[in-house]
Amino acid sequence: MIAKISSGKSTAGLIRYLFDTKKAKDHTDPHLVASWDGFAPDLGRTDDFYTTRKLLVADLDLRVKQARRLGRAPEQHVWHCSVRAAPEDRILTDDEWADIARRIVHATGIAPEGDPDGCHWVAVRHAPDHIHIAATKVRGDLRTARHWNDYLHADHELASVEKEYDLHRVIRGDRTAAQRPTRAEQEKARRHGRGRTAREQLRTTVRTAVAAASSTEEFVHLLSQIDSVLTQVVYFPSGDVRGYKVALRGDTNAQGDPVWFSGSELAPDLSFPKVRERLDTIDSDADERLNQPTPNPWHQAAAEIERIPHHLDQSDDEASQAQISALGEALDALPLLAPQALRPHLHDAAAAFERATRSRIQAEHHQARTLRGAVRAILRQPAPKDGAALAMVLDAVVLAAVAVTRWHQLRHHDQQVAAAHQALLHLQIAYDQAAAAPLAALAQGRPPQPAVDRYTGCVRRTVSGRAEQVIADPAFDALVAALSEAETTGHDPYQLLRQVVDTRALEDARHPARVLTWRIQRISKSQKLGSREPTRSKGRPATVAATRATVFTPPQSTAQGRRR
Repeated sequence: MIAKISSGKSTAGLIRYLFDTKKAKDHTDPHLVASWDGFAPDLGRTDDFYTTRKLLVADLDLRVKQARRLGRAPEQHVWHCSVRAAPEDRILTDDEWADIARRIVHATGIAPEGDPDGCHWVAVRHAPDHIHIAATKVRGDLRTARHWNDYLHADHELASVEKEYDLHRVIRGDRTAAQRPTRAEQEKARRHGRGRTAREQLRTTVRTAVAAASSTEEFVHLLSQIDSVLTQVVYFPSGDVRGYKVALRGDTNAQGDPVWFSGSELAPDLSFPKVRERLDTIDSDADERLNQPTPNPWHQAAAEIERIPHHLDQSDDEASQAQISALGEALDALPLLAPQALRPHLHDAAAAFERATRSRIQAEHHQARTLRGAVRAILRQPAPKDGAALAMVLDAVVLAAVAVTRWHQLRHHDQQVAAAHQALLHLQIAYDQAAAAPLAALAQGRPPQPAVDRYTGCVRRTVSGRAEQVIADPAFDALVAALSEAETTGHDPYQLLRQVVDTRALEDARHPARVLTWRIQRISKSQKLGSREPTRSKGRPATVAATRATVFTPPQSTAQGRRR
């Protein structure tokens, strides 16, 4: 069930609308199902419609007129709440709707149960699937009703109603979602032939800038370099940055001025204080280590993402939330480094997962700085051409997304669960496409049958419970090729398999042979080449400029913003 609450100035106007059957063709058999005392005049069950309507309006407005003579009546004295059932719900009886109406006015503070001074209200049913509650906000003691956070309280009550009445469970939010585009924004985007609104496009662009930047200064600089975006930076009198505003070039109002959005209007975590909080946790000593040998950043990113399920299994929710936020930054960055064919699915995955990165739990961003540093490192290096590194990272991302979905489920974060699941669907498609070519190329190195038999024995000894599934996996040839390649560089295949299996269980893997293959590839190559990785100079590589040129022109995405 969904509630919608608003305020107004005219009791008579609202009652006229609720009982109208001429202009509103979907209003059938309007009548009262409940009222403040059970004896309110019912326009739908009378022969003298207009006289009864005047009586009902007078009864509802009685206390309003008394309070107005004392100068105490609120200007917006009408409270209006519509409650609608889901299309798949059964048709509720009038008595059931009456019970729901009484629970709503109690929960919202309009007319608490047992309070003789509660506001006057009526519940009108003029269609099978919903009711309207009309109330005046002046109590019997002539004070204005205390109905703060009425929508939130009504929503919580409706969640209980759904459970008790066995109705469809609506996916509810926690007020951490990004603001949805307005109807006017959607119509404007449609008129201009854009698949997404300016707000949605700017949200994607700014999120990508946060994923690429290493400091607030660089973040502001990156935004100012984007051709399709206008940027305004707001400063304190001291000269420090106070905030920022962005507008899509060509998106203007009726006066021809750009339509500006502050960061907080794009998403709660894109306000400048939130962005600064995230960027200030980046390791300040990173630049001092740039001359030192470092692991392959793609391998490091995959390793850090593989650890996310372990982090989420711990009891530190703030650290877990930080890991989820960092995973979201990784998803924002991956489309920039993927082949063109994979970008639509990766963009859609990032857009969907964006909702899963926020909850009421405050993230401790410093807990995920290693992963975030690895993400920024891969943005500053050309992506490997064979696609194996991207497939390796996507393999880890898919399993991490499964763990994120479960983490939110345990905390009853309904919208985040739905968002993570939607992102997972896009990720699995992208991963299947990304993994096909590198796995086929790797399988070309399948060793002779005696070696395959030996590796098969290793699998049966180490992968207890899922060994036969691994052996039957189409990627098994790639797995034995990876084991053979690792053995030629000095690794013991049995010990290596034990190591990768002990790293994390395979329960969530759709294709366990693929998971084992990428882990073996990463671990064996990291141990072999880790000390001989090319060193990086303190100056930023030339590829950064190229990255910036491509990062901030995200293609149109089919994913739409989620409900709050």
